[in-house]
Amino acid sequence: MKDSGDRYSDPDSGRERVPGLVLVFSCGAPAMVVLPMTEGEIELGRAAHGLPLDGRMSRRHVRVRFEGQRFFATDLGSQNGSAVDGEMIPAQQRTEVQRVLRVGDSLLVPQRDITPLARYGVKVKDGRVIGPALHMLLTETATAARFGNALHITGESGTGKEFIARSFHETGPNREGRFVPVNCAAIPQGLAERLLFGTRRGAYSGADADAEGYIQAAASGTLFLDEVGDLDLSVQAKLLRVLETKELLPLGAVRPRNIELQVCSATNKDLKTQVAAGRFREDLYYRIGRPAVSIPPLRKRPEEIAWLVDAVARRITSTASLHVTLIEACLLRPWPGNVRELLVEIRSAAQTALSHDAARIEARHLAPGAGTAINDSGIRGSGDFDSMIEAMSQRSGRVVQPVIDRPSDRHSDRSGERMLDRPIDPAERARIESALRSHRGNVSGAARALGLHRTQLRRLLERYGLDPHCFADSGPLALDGDDY
Repeated sequence: MKDSGDRYSDPDSGRERVPGLVLVFSCGAPAMVVLPMTEGEIELGRAAHGLPLDGRMSRRHVRVRFEGQRFFATDLGSQNGSAVDGEMIPAQQRTEVQRVLRVGDSLLVPQRDITPLARYGVKVKDGRVIGPALHMLLTETATAARFGNALHITGESGTGKEFIARSFHETGPNREGRFVPVNCAAIPQGLAERLLFGTRRGAYSGADADAEGYIQAAASGTLFLDEVGDLDLSVQAKLLRVLETKELLPLGAVRPRNIELQVCSATNKDLKTQVAAGRFREDLYYRIGRPAVSIPPLRKRPEEIAWLVDAVARRITSTASLHVTLIEACLLRPWPGNVRELLVEIRSAAQTALSHDAARIEARHLAPGAGTAINDSGIRGSGDFDSMIEAMSQRSGRVVQPVIDRPSDRHSDRSGERMLDRPIDPAERARIESALRSHRGNVSGAARALGLHRTQLRRLLERYGLDPHCFADSGPLALDGDDY
């Protein structure tokens, strides 16, 4: 750590970093107030530093210090106390803040660099919540659309890959054409070639008429290939030829037709790893794998959470307000299904609150498993949450274990008996149903959203008596469309 007052250099960008706190929620509403800590320390109190007036905040409430890339909070004997990562802390005891600091009815998140938030803030445009990460991604996407005809998007399930793909289409030269999304993971084996390239009458038994394929439908527009890594290798070869020659030859046709289109692809896998394993063609990778943008998961974009929750709640109710505990709980959970999962669970929480005539939507209205991964072999913190969970356990004197799946167990299929022997869990069943609805009954997509191997999910479907085909016609549950 440099001396107090110095800024912290960012080795990745060459610019200086400014640590600080970001107010994300206050007095029942989303907020965006950036508090730089250029001196390495800040004292918070009622109406200080331009904060909204919070009646439950004392005049001198809490002191926060930045040391060695870590944030520490000390409650100054406030009347209502302070909470760090969901746990009330004793007065005058210095406690590390990992995820969120609650002061009165206000929530603040620590950031090692508040520069992007200070520059871009959080905006709600056309029903879409756009924080700094998405703002910069949209800028990159617009540049790619103006100067090229391909873009590859990576990111976890539910982060908004289709939203970025639509932005690529809308800012490119083919914006007047059609945007044709294709979920490659949902195409049955043996039908991919017909569905992508189309067929001519008589091409096979039962082909009584010409059928337009996805590529032809996207002519003069944009073809979006979601989960492109799931395409069969033989189909990849034919797709590459279409992109290289700009000629489309449907099944049963003898003459190709010229075709112009932009191609946007997406996956939650590493295509380079797929190439090395022989599951994805190297030549196709070089054709569609660059340029590439990566969408960070929701847990890396905490400044957006309160705005997303507020937007969903407003669509459900105009009477019930948001309680600080609801947003705090959302900030503390990893949300493996990302934005898609958050929207589904908040919608459910709002409906639960209304069914009980509650005036506020609180953390208790969230399903117990909301925002956590289903795991059939025990619970254990993972990823960025390990250090937070350890710190919380040390403070409370008890073991705190969120339900987050272990990567080593995620793809194991040797525990079917344990899964079937477990007692029925209504919350788990509800989460599975929500994932199936979001993915229109596609087991592979629902399994990815839940952090499970599809074999594990199929066992759970058997256990709960769920038929994925019953969800095939369900529309995806998203904030403003089907692009999550």
